[in-house]
Amino acid sequence: MKYTTIASTGVNVSPIGFGTVKIGRDLGVKYPNAFTIPDDQQVLELLGICRELGINLLDTAPAYGNSEQRLGQLLKTAERQRWIISSKAGEEFDPLTGASHYDFSERAITESVERSLQRLKTDYLDIVMIHSNGDDLQIIEQYLALQTLTKLKQQGKVRAIGMSTKTIDGGIAALQQADCAMVTYNLVQTEELAVIEYAQQHNKGIFIKKAFASGHLQKQQYADPILSSLKLIFAQPGVSSAVIGTINEQNLRANVQKYQQAISDLSV
Repeated sequence: MKYTTIASTGVNVSPIGFGTVKIGRDLGVKYPNAFTIPDDQQVLELLGICRELGINLLDTAPAYGNSEQRLGQLLKTAERQRWIISSKAGEEFDPLTGASHYDFSERAITESVERSLQRLKTDYLDIVMIHSNGDDLQIIEQYLALQTLTKLKQQGKVRAIGMSTKTIDGGIAALQQADCAMVTYNLVQTEELAVIEYAQQHNKGIFIKKAFASGHLQKQQYADPILSSLKLIFAQPGVSSAVIGTINEQNLRANVQKYQQAISDLSV
């Protein structure tokens, strides 16, 4: 795989990232089919496949149930340097109510990052993004959330900062202050292309969420929706990595094969 450096941070990410929602949370999710959270041995096998295939990016968040805790327990300290761990702040998931709540204050974000460090059993996070509730500009301009992350970066607790946004204006505003943004981009949702193009022009990183429309692409009229979506995504040079969540070993391998085929087709 060809790794991409995020801005000037020295953080190098694989083009396919491993999304870990499904190892920590099965409530309040929007996937088309129900699933069972994998046990520790299954997660270890998935992480082993990631290593084998060259995937170094692990995407997690406090809002992903106990995903952070499980990764912290399962990742060996000696292997910390193998992985780029990306987490988030601003959203917390309450398993008792099945709902999220948001707090973008400096205190809440700082405490969230400290908790993530403890849960993941590490003294630094490679990437931390603000987990937006949709009010991107308010979070940036009124809560000054990215300024809080900048302070944590200066303290050495975070290597790269960004925001998982939901609007074009918010994505661009985030990139003006941060190293990267995470945006939605797939065959049925292309509105945030302007953010990807802005990142390319200004040497910032872009992570793609919902690359396969949260599992709903099979409903679309494409002979191979996974390949078509990956070709769409990686036709954009501003894309650093597509974060794909799966707990199926065969799907994980197939997704990387589809990525390689997409890159090959695009190079013709």
